[in-house]
Amino acid sequence: MKHLFKKRILIPIFAAVILFTGSAFNNNFFEIAKQIEIFTTLFKELNMNYVDDTNPADLMDNAIKNMLNDLDPYTKFYNEQDVEAERIRRTGDYTGVGARIRTLKDKLVVIEPYKDYPADKAGLKAGDQIIAVNGVNVAGYDGDASNLLKGASNSKLEVTYTRQGDTKNTTLTRSEIEINAVPHFSMVNEQTGYIVLQKFNAKASSQTAYALKDLKAQGAKQIILDLRGNPGGLLNEAVNVVNLFVPKGQLVVTTKSKVKKYNQTYYTKKEPIDTDIPVVVLINGRSASASEIVSGTLQDLDRAVIVGSRSFGKGLVQRPKKLTYGTQLKVTISRYYTPSGRCIQALDYWNRDNNGNAVRVKQENYNVFKTKNGRKVFDGGGVFPDEAIEVTKNTAITDAILGSQSIFDFATKYYYTHKISDINTFKLKDSDFNAFKSYLNTSGFKFETETEKALKKALEVSKTENLDDDINKDYQTLITNLDNSKAKAVQDNKSQLINLLTDEIVKRYVYREGLYEYYKIHNEEIKTATEILSNLSKYNRYLN
Repeated sequence: MKHLFKKRILIPIFAAVILFTGSAFNNNFFEIAKQIEIFTTLFKELNMNYVDDTNPADLMDNAIKNMLNDLDPYTKFYNEQDVEAERIRRTGDYTGVGARIRTLKDKLVVIEPYKDYPADKAGLKAGDQIIAVNGVNVAGYDGDASNLLKGASNSKLEVTYTRQGDTKNTTLTRSEIEINAVPHFSMVNEQTGYIVLQKFNAKASSQTAYALKDLKAQGAKQIILDLRGNPGGLLNEAVNVVNLFVPKGQLVVTTKSKVKKYNQTYYTKKEPIDTDIPVVVLINGRSASASEIVSGTLQDLDRAVIVGSRSFGKGLVQRPKKLTYGTQLKVTISRYYTPSGRCIQALDYWNRDNNGNAVRVKQENYNVFKTKNGRKVFDGGGVFPDEAIEVTKNTAITDAILGSQSIFDFATKYYYTHKISDINTFKLKDSDFNAFKSYLNTSGFKFETETEKALKKALEVSKTENLDDDINKDYQTLITNLDNSKAKAVQDNKSQLINLLTDEIVKRYVYREGLYEYYKIHNEEIKTATEILSNLSKYNRYLN
């Protein structure tokens, strides 16, 4: 009995030791200890008595992750495999096949092979569906099947995959993979340098600095910094990127937390490369976190003109906390504020709607702040560009189409049915867009509007009140009208959808590197940025 008693109180006592070390938790100590003890006894009884065999690790993994889902999407539990994936994201180095892979239940889909890395050398292309690795079927694999592709450098693996209905085999040799934070930099014209900063890993500021110096040596008198689609990363790297363009000792960002030790101010610590060179920063709805620190701070300091569409609006900071057995908790510890004092967090995860979704901060609740030169900027909704380009703004229908993978799948089909001799002259035609609309209709793509959800709910309520016979006819008419509106929404967003399709298709022929070269000729944001930079008085008018 004594042994069992010790075992029973081990977790609550351990929790008490932890909780008493942090004064922020003292007020809730009894309730937390109580709930931990309840969960401990429940978990033990469940695993001992459930009618079928259970997997305690999977049960606990799901329990923890579902608990964190009620907070915000950035507070996450990482098991040992997740920790390794996060390390790769931060450093950009790993051993593998050199491709972005999407893991599905019965296959691994190649999203993007990296040029001259093992997957590319072995002939794999975007859209290929890997069904077996070294004789192990993906469909029957217990666990994350993407782990089958990992292994020691120079080790070989046999891959079976399907492409457009045909089954093929190939051999890959794993190698060291280096993911660059800056995958491309070059001259747009004789005076304009172009830098693509794709992610804020540990190499972000050093690679951006190298690109900036190299372009200046080539004669660049002005710079376009492309942060479109950059999801963020390391806060310190964001500070260091800002430091390339502003003096040492400049406030970049402030973090505020309920735990005092996390309240910090971040200043530039190094001598800059160039504080005078005109800069345009490109952003869009997928520019988030560290991208917003860079663009928001340069905007607050009137150091750059921001071009594109409103950024994502992530004003929260996370920190990894080591747990036992190689696991980690990445927890939201604070909000960050740009030099003007604004927090650009757009979604309120602590006040949700009736469906449990985070609500967006309403525009009437935005607060006004001032840049260094007195220009008005706002909090609560991401970074607003100084020059907005409407065609780059995501809408509900374009977000739904992107989320469905319809653009990716259509691009795969297009690649195998079209030959392009000169990618720089490539342009999708109206007939191609009509083909895409037909593909949406036949591929099972569905987009349910909030109006549609409300109507369905009203119909269900009417059934309980025996009113459905009276309103069913009107309901069907409304649904038909909604379907027509959705078809019209696709047509209304033709320009943006063509841009998204073009990006995906161009990558199939000339990889990501070729896409950036294509941008320099055709991309509207780059054309706008180049025009602003070519006229110094116009550039200065934006900043004053």
